[in-house]
Amino acid sequence: MSQKVWLVTGASRGIGAEIAKAVLAAGDQLVAAARKVETLDYLGKQDNVFNVAMDVTNEEGVQEAVKLALAHFGRIDVLVNNAGYGLLGGVEESSGTEVEKIYRTNVFGLLNVTRAVLPSMRERRSGYIFNLSSIGGYASVAGWGVYSSTKFAVEGISEALHAEVAPLGIHVTIVEPGYFRTDFLDASSMVSTKTQMPDYAGTVGKIREFAVGHNHQQPGDPTKIGAALVQLANAANPPLRLPLGTDALATIAEKNAFVAKETDQWKTLSASTDF
Repeated sequence: MSQKVWLVTGASRGIGAEIAKAVLAAGDQLVAAARKVETLDYLGKQDNVFNVAMDVTNEEGVQEAVKLALAHFGRIDVLVNNAGYGLLGGVEESSGTEVEKIYRTNVFGLLNVTRAVLPSMRERRSGYIFNLSSIGGYASVAGWGVYSSTKFAVEGISEALHAEVAPLGIHVTIVEPGYFRTDFLDASSMVSTKTQMPDYAGTVGKIREFAVGHNHQQPGDPTKIGAALVQLANAANPPLRLPLGTDALATIAEKNAFVAKETDQWKTLSASTDF
């Protein structure tokens, strides 16, 4: 079928909202999900839009929201796991409560939604899942350790999931955006650790200054993310990973070169541990 039904979590603003708009511009049907359904009013009343309240951290609520979506449109062809937020702070500065909270949304929330949607996709032997990671899910830097760890988890889950569901006609793509000009660096999408230690002023502190100075100055155009996902959803052989932005491409190339150089430098020691 040429017209697809999409479920986009975190669709109230930022990248999620841009993906939602691109889905509708492509003539597809949209299930827009957000914690507060009134934040989706920007979509207006349209026959091809179904707004649903969904707190991804509430597994029972997620299951109910997905049931409503399936009852409304009959199927979900494309799932976009976009809901999430950032935590800026040093690893030592991050409290147990702050770490657990971000994992509940960025990792456990993604799993809640995926588990709720997959049965209907498996039954139809068809579907596509986009898991929103970040370039931070490929290369971590000072100040973003805990946030990046949630995205590293998303990448590990997604790689395995891809291998598990591909034989069932379901594809998974990990989306790795670089810095896009959204509200991600605002307090509405990014939380700073309550604890800030002077010893980390030269590392984490500089990242905090960078975040303030580059808010709404990021190089990526968020309106183009949705179009890229729509294009992939119609591709015959989509990739496992999709970096977005020249900064993401540069970071991946830099990390790959570093890993290759370091592995070569220490390969004798690495190989010495075999029987």
